[in-house]
Amino acid sequence: MDTPKTLFDKIWGDHVINQTNKNQYLLYIDRHLVHEVTSPQAFEGLKLNKRKVRKPELTLGVADHNVPTTLRDQGINSIKDKIAKLQVETLEKNLSENNIKYIPLTSKNQGIVHIIGPEQGFTIPGTTIVCGDSHTSTHGAFGSLAFGIGTSEVEHVLATQTLVQTKPKNMRIIINGKLKKNVTSKDIILKVISEIGTAAGTGHVIEFSGSTILDMTMEERMTLCNMSIEAGAKAGLIAPDNKTFDYLYGLPFAPKEKNWELAIEYWKKLVTDKGAIFDQEFSFNIEELKPFVTWGTSPENGIAINEKIPDPKQYNNLEKRQSIEKSLNYMGLKAGDSLKDISIQKVFIGSCTNGRIEDLRAAANYIQGKKVSHNVQALVVPGSGLVKKQAESEGIKEIFLEAGFEWRDPGCSMCLGMNPDQLASGERCASTSNRNFEGRQGRGGRTHLVSPITAAASAIKGFFVDVTEESL
Repeated sequence: MDTPKTLFDKIWGDHVINQTNKNQYLLYIDRHLVHEVTSPQAFEGLKLNKRKVRKPELTLGVADHNVPTTLRDQGINSIKDKIAKLQVETLEKNLSENNIKYIPLTSKNQGIVHIIGPEQGFTIPGTTIVCGDSHTSTHGAFGSLAFGIGTSEVEHVLATQTLVQTKPKNMRIIINGKLKKNVTSKDIILKVISEIGTAAGTGHVIEFSGSTILDMTMEERMTLCNMSIEAGAKAGLIAPDNKTFDYLYGLPFAPKEKNWELAIEYWKKLVTDKGAIFDQEFSFNIEELKPFVTWGTSPENGIAINEKIPDPKQYNNLEKRQSIEKSLNYMGLKAGDSLKDISIQKVFIGSCTNGRIEDLRAAANYIQGKKVSHNVQALVVPGSGLVKKQAESEGIKEIFLEAGFEWRDPGCSMCLGMNPDQLASGERCASTSNRNFEGRQGRGGRTHLVSPITAAASAIKGFFVDVTEESL
């Protein structure tokens, strides 16, 4: 009888070309996504070594990190920063020279790399997917082994369609229960990280399972897997099911006709066997979960909206205590503060974590007919051109505009300070992105990670709101 295997072990085993030493393996890579920030050096390395891209049809390119979210109809000329423009020009040139498909800035399909991959069907179950970006873990929501890689590894994949990797361990996070109204998968993952910390997943691939996961839409699952990297994991995984198959059916890069039937036959086998062993397991019941907000400079610095900011003195560990003190100093907060008393100056709804159509629908539904607080600048940045088009066709754009939000073009935007959408020093932002590090959204900027509903509601009030209780 075969030894029971985890979902991760099955995908890993199907992609091992050979074992190079005790725990190192040469893996075949099915899909490769590239963008303007981490690819230029990789392509330059190929040129210097006189190598060609081995399988250009398995790579897809798009610019997202550096691009401005205004004047998109001007294409590359919308980029005023010289370095950013050069990076995008270099990406376009490299992809053209190597016959790699590129989604240009003016295309309706342009967007954040981890949003366009799934919506184009480039992301499919059972595959290995890599990108020079840590939040490649997003694609694990489809039952694919997806992880971020460094620049030298980008070059290696381009040249060989393979990658040498140390095999991670298995972790399972079981989530059960029915969410309260206006509590989201973003709140779940912030709760999980606050409990297990940002290092718990180090050296592991996390599989999410449980009744809550089964009930989730694909977009909610993507949010969970997106932030698995913030728990230190190599990747996040969710077993594919009929929701996965329905999402992918008919998409441009998805299998067609007989290949679709063969794919489904394989995909249905991508489940963890009964009795499979995990190196670590955690369980959560989220029936009573409240909306979560981060207060510090790490994704693990999160508490429920009705809780108080912790006192560093309660921690015996000196390093932990000093870390909290440093975070509070940077954030301009103090122990015992209530999150509901914290005023904000900016709101950002978007990113590869929460820039999808369901995120925009949820936020718009909550604030319909209301107005943004006079002292708040609120941005909505759809994650792709297709998301933007869908939102406009549903009237979502008008709801945001009438409320006083700014409606932008697709891009990474204020998730990170690599484009014009940034915080000024000392500005406080309710952000639907994935990281709240010092300076992440702009030097001196103060980031609080929240769900799209909490972000939208807080824009209306000018301070953080409990969306399970507060009536606007």
